[in-house]
Amino acid sequence: EVFLRILLSNSPTKPTHFTMSAHPSFSSNELGLVKGSILGKHYKVEASLGEGGFGIVAKCRDTMTNRAVAIKVNKSRPDILQQAKLEIFILEQLRRLDSDAANIVQWNGFFHDGERVCLKFELLDQCLRDYIWDRKNHCLPISEVRPILGQLTNALSHLGSVGIVHADLKPGNIMVVNRHESPIKVKLIDFGLACPASAVMPGDRVGTVGYCAPEVMLGLPYNEAIDMWSLGLVAVELATGLPLYPGNEDYDVLKFIIETQGQPPDHVLDSGVYTEDYFIEDKDKQQRWTFKTDQQFHPKSSLCIDMSAERSQNPRSQKINCSFQNSVEFSHQGCPFLSLALLKVSSFLKGVFPSHCR
Repeated sequence: EVFLRILLSNSPTKPTHFTMSAHPSFSSNELGLVKGSILGKHYKVEASLGEGGFGIVAKCRDTMTNRAVAIKVNKSRPDILQQAKLEIFILEQLRRLDSDAANIVQWNGFFHDGERVCLKFELLDQCLRDYIWDRKNHCLPISEVRPILGQLTNALSHLGSVGIVHADLKPGNIMVVNRHESPIKVKLIDFGLACPASAVMPGDRVGTVGYCAPEVMLGLPYNEAIDMWSLGLVAVELATGLPLYPGNEDYDVLKFIIETQGQPPDHVLDSGVYTEDYFIEDKDKQQRWTFKTDQQFHPKSSLCIDMSAERSQNPRSQKINCSFQNSVEFSHQGCPFLSLALLKVSSFLKGVFPSHCR
């Protein structure tokens, strides 16, 4: 517990998001990696799979076994190294699970390449974001959505069994094992922002705009239930091809949520570390907290969570049209928005999951 607290206290304050690339390239590679580079003693780089603030993920060939693997190469910056240590701590906990049975990427340890920490993973086929983007209307039929959501629910259940919050569930962090196999199988990847539920602190900034729960944006207490919020949003996007809550920053998304689902009660907002960044308090009013207008919300005061590349580049993001009721009932315990999120997508999910899974 003490070791974990030290890691968390020294971890970077700004999330380092990972983006799988549909068109792999080393053009923006800051690590000096090129095709043919050797990592460690016997991993030959063949292609770039994706990149993020941490560094790059490369497809490599183990020259000793001739097996293809995925290697996450972290930059040697002190903050990135600290985050890599925390990720290794999380991955060590996940080793207690059967990666195939749990629908979680298999981690095969780490090694050092000079001052860089390299994590070894099984090589998977394609991220779910690119998989749905390649399909007609950029969405999937229920016959495919059902097994995907069933497997993701299974993955979250297994994470919960070892007390881990993924904290960044989105299509870009879900991999199709083999797009040519049927039925489809997916695995959850990227535990760079994951954390033990017991170590979560209100105000921790995690997740990706459009997928993270309002509790995170407002700095409210949260737990592994925030992953269920993200799963509900992924479910809608898989079936419709559109994000449920589009926006370029946290303010836009939070405004969309409040306009469609209603504002959380004052006693909930009172506990938010970042409530005053989005709301104005007037103690003389019956409803003390009022959401700021666009003019009142100064861009420089935004505690924006980094926007992933796929969201900013998705032209369909602005075409969503929600018609939820404004009058809602909020839960007084746990995550105040969670039960509401599940309620709003429940009619959709009833068509996705078989009756015995509900």
